[in-house]
Amino acid sequence: MGLDTPRLDDRSFQDLVEEARRRIPLYTPEWTDFNLSDPGITMIDLFAWMTDIVLYRLNRVPDKHYIKLMELIGIRLKEVEAARTLVTFWLSAPQPTDVQLPEGVEVSTPRTEMIDAITFSTDVPMTIYVPKMAHALTNFTSRSGNREIKSYNIRRLEGGGESMLAFESKPPQAGDAFYLGFEEDLSHHILGVEIGVSAAEGAGIDPTNPPYVWEAIGADSEQSWVPLQVDYDGTLGLNVNGLVRLHLPAISKATRNNVSAYWVRCRLDPSRSERSYGVSPTINHLHIDSWGITVECTNVSRSKNEALGRSDGTPGQKFYLAHTPVVPRLGSIEYIVVRAEDGREDRWKEVADFGSSQPDDLHYSLDGNSGEIRFGPALPRRDGSVQLFGAVPAKGSQIMMRQYRHGGGANGNLAINTLTVLKTSIPYMSKVTNRFSASGGIDAEKLETAKERVPDYLRSLNRAVTAEDYEYLAEESAPGQVARAHCVQTGATAGEVRVLIVPRIPNLIGPIAPESLGLTTQLRDRIYAYLDERRLLGSKLEVSPPAYQWVDVDVRFRQAVGATADEVRQSVEDKLYEFLNPITGGSDGKGWPFGRDLFLADIMAVLLPIRGVDFLRSVRLFPVGYVNGQFVRGEEASQVAVPEIATIASYHHDVRVE
Repeated sequence: MGLDTPRLDDRSFQDLVEEARRRIPLYTPEWTDFNLSDPGITMIDLFAWMTDIVLYRLNRVPDKHYIKLMELIGIRLKEVEAARTLVTFWLSAPQPTDVQLPEGVEVSTPRTEMIDAITFSTDVPMTIYVPKMAHALTNFTSRSGNREIKSYNIRRLEGGGESMLAFESKPPQAGDAFYLGFEEDLSHHILGVEIGVSAAEGAGIDPTNPPYVWEAIGADSEQSWVPLQVDYDGTLGLNVNGLVRLHLPAISKATRNNVSAYWVRCRLDPSRSERSYGVSPTINHLHIDSWGITVECTNVSRSKNEALGRSDGTPGQKFYLAHTPVVPRLGSIEYIVVRAEDGREDRWKEVADFGSSQPDDLHYSLDGNSGEIRFGPALPRRDGSVQLFGAVPAKGSQIMMRQYRHGGGANGNLAINTLTVLKTSIPYMSKVTNRFSASGGIDAEKLETAKERVPDYLRSLNRAVTAEDYEYLAEESAPGQVARAHCVQTGATAGEVRVLIVPRIPNLIGPIAPESLGLTTQLRDRIYAYLDERRLLGSKLEVSPPAYQWVDVDVRFRQAVGATADEVRQSVEDKLYEFLNPITGGSDGKGWPFGRDLFLADIMAVLLPIRGVDFLRSVRLFPVGYVNGQFVRGEEASQVAVPEIATIASYHHDVRVE
């Protein structure tokens, strides 16, 4: 139970008025008119109101002391976090030379009379390469039953002097594929493949749902084929001449048939369609172009070489940036420069505080919420001397912020296809759009929220010792990006620590895509660096995503009298996705507990209280595996075992009213 905070003076406005009225007969017995219209009563009300204000301020003294304690222990309000997304830049037409896309290109939402535009900018410079196809292969099953690889002449294939069968087995079999190898790293490019075919030999297939899939070697492993998003397929299932446009992810080099290249393939997969090929299509022409690129963007605007003023030569000087809030800085390019009168420039370093700064250290602090830049103070010692905490910029020197990014906040969490305005002029660009929603934007922390962090901070003292310390600090390291953190001991000896991270997901309605639960390299490195500074010497640290045990539930129930079937069915389905969830699941709604097995009785217990459910006719539980990008449904079970490093996630549930 929390401690009761006493009110230093608990008198209310009415108490003050009554107290003053009781004193009237003592001091002025001739005053007998106590009506509200009496001028004297009006004066009493006025002074009671003024006294009430003083008492209100007096009772806030404990809050001020608490805030001063927060300052002493180093609690600072968390700065604004900027949303991030991937923005696709489309060329007006394929270009004969590489196209450069510099850092800081700005895109935004359309501006209206009521709503200001929300601006994003590219994080890194990118180049849209002209692809050079260096190899073409086919992989098929020979008449002897062995898998074989056949190579083709690229120049003859591009010029129409040679043809190849797309799927060379006779008849075409699952796994047959043709491969295209490139010299350049075409990560995140929009690849245009112009395909010429001899005749409609693929007749009989569904041209809107052809039985093949386009794939590329992913950046994580040479053995990992990643399905590609097909933007457009004008070949009608390789039946007519046409263009295929593909969105490539991050890809890596791999070796096929003793040839190292960046590979893209078209693989026959009859399970994707009701009808497959009886005869392989014949490709007699291939031509490759780039149609654009997808770039990571952040909800910020950039300011460069902003002059803040001149130093007066005194310690503790303050300057203010023109734009706020300021997002967390990139130390390599965002810093203060002090230019002396002789033209010499010194780069200064941002620090969180000046507690360990020496008199010659070129240090400054920056409050991202207010934009305040402060240089080190000078404090008197007991012997009468003055201690400098950080160097003081020379008098008359120019203070300049080389670069900083401002903006961010929750309003940057946008839906797909909302960033459509190209604010920076780029040659040959026709349009932009975000094919993925923007997420991760968080407003600056409020003071009341910061107060709630004090007990956890005092318990851990900013050091990772216990499992609870690791979990608390992991969430502190990346505000708004970590939904859950769980610490387990790995190995047989103490000191081997593994922190499992479940990333925050903007949309938790319905099934969660497995790729949304992946831990990005950037987020993992950020958490690891933060914990590495605070762990015990000699401990071994690992930061990774947990394992996810996917489950599928089939529910058959009868609705109560008077209930609407569709509404009740939707309520049951929503409850399943909410309960069997790594972020909102479990009995407490804080995510399914790590290592806690799932029982059929758990599901029945959470579904029966739903309004509109008369009774459950049947509930069937199935574990689902996720291997090589494919879901595999297991046998029905009454219990699903969950390892210590795993949590539950929902696949597609089947809910029906009977």
